Amino acid sequence: MSKAGKAALAERVAAAMTDRFGDGEMEYSRHGEDTFVVVLPGERKHKTTVMLTAGNHGLRIEAFVCRKPDENNEGVYGYLLRRNRKLYGVAYTLDKVGDIYLVGRMHADVVTADELDRLFGQVLEAVDADFNTILELGFAESIRREWKWRVSRGESLRNLQAFTHLIDEDAD
Repeated sequence: MSKAGKAALAERVAAAMTDRFGDGEMEYSRHGEDTFVVVLPGERKHKTTVMLTAGNHGLRIEAFVCRKPDENNEGVYGYLLRRNRKLYGVAYTLDKVGDIYLVGRMHADVVTADELDRLFGQVLEAVDADFNTILELGFAESIRREWKWRVSRGESLRNLQAFTHLIDEDAD
C-alpha cells in the first residue's frame, strides 16, 4: 500500500468514527495523520484505551489491558492463551516488560464502520469480562494488602467489593 493508500485508509477510519461516534457516545481523537485513540467505557475496567494505526497494509488495533502481574504469571498467561481461542479479530499479548494488551490487524479492504464497531465490541467484551479474573490471578496478594490497609485507615472498600471472596479465603 502506498503512502496515498495509507492516507486513504486513515480518512476512511476518520469517516467511520465520525459516522458512528460523532454524537459523543464514545470519546475519540486523532493524533497525526494515521493514529486514532478511542476510549471505550466499561464496567469492571472503567475505561479501555484503544489505539488504531493506519499502516501500509491495513489497520493495527492495540488496547492496554493491565500491567504485568505481580504473581502467578503462569496462571495469568495460561488464562489469556486459552481466552484467545474465543476472541474475534484480537488476541492477548505481552509487551517487553510483561504488560498485557489486546492487539489485532485488519486488512485495509475490510475496514468499515461496521467492522470497527464489531472490533470495539470484542475489545470491550474481552476486557470487561476478563479484567477481574486477571486481577484475581495476578494480584491477589496486593488486593489483600490493599484491603487490610484500607480497613486499618477506615477507607472505602467500594471498588474492592468484587474481590471479597479473596479476603474471606484469607480469613479461614
